[in-house]
Amino acid sequence: MGQAPPTGAISLRTFPRNFPGRSGTKDDQVYLCSPETAVAAAITGKITDPRDLGDYPAFTLPARYLLGDSRIEAPLADGSGVEIVRGPNIAPFPRFSPLPKDWQGTVLLKVGDNITTDHIMPAGARVLPLRSNVPAISEFVYEAVDPEFSTRAKSQGAGMVVGGDNYGQGSSREHAALAPRFLGVEIKLVKSFARIHKANLINFGIVPLTFVNPADYDHLQPGAKVRIAGIRAKIAAGDEILTVEVDGRKIEARLEISTRHREILLAGSLLGWANQA
Repeated sequence: MGQAPPTGAISLRTFPRNFPGRSGTKDDQVYLCSPETAVAAAITGKITDPRDLGDYPAFTLPARYLLGDSRIEAPLADGSGVEIVRGPNIAPFPRFSPLPKDWQGTVLLKVGDNITTDHIMPAGARVLPLRSNVPAISEFVYEAVDPEFSTRAKSQGAGMVVGGDNYGQGSSREHAALAPRFLGVEIKLVKSFARIHKANLINFGIVPLTFVNPADYDHLQPGAKVRIAGIRAKIAAGDEILTVEVDGRKIEARLEISTRHREILLAGSLLGWANQA
């Protein structure tokens, strides 16, 4: 699953996902093989009969398993000399700014109940190859709901999405949070969130708010101007209730997250938070 091969390249797979385009590359050449053949090919750099590498290695299960960072090879002390080779469909990962002192933006979209991550970020062979190209994959955000969403979001800057109950249900795909964030979506105000999607929103710096009074959902419409004064200080202080001004009308929104999640939002993303360490 995933790990789309380069354009025009051969890929070995140990599981049955070899119909055209399923690897994530339109002109893929996927070959099914045994795990032993895959390992032999990874070692030699070409399709290899594992029996040519000698006797099958004997192994025994370890008496205990390593835990935590002991399983991970430490990064280079100086990676400045390492070249990152990117194919034509791979773009650098976007960097997101820390949460501002005050937030203001526009309601870019209003949706109903049970919005899935498929509604937010479509799947399939047409979109899958773009998972390592965030600017390109963002063109498909909310395509099934509003084909003009990506164009409108890019033209209006910082924005909010308003939703109903169970927002973000279904697949846990992180691009359903990453791609909207790239387009400028920084706040989501809904009646309730699906748990995993809410966590993904936080990881990419999108503030997940819920209505204190669900009836306020009716008062928000696309194009409304929104302001949350002092949002940074309130999140840092641990406030659970935030005042949201919508075209001058004040409503209350709830932010139910952990202290660590608050730190991530302040940093603008999980990567931004990790880089502070």
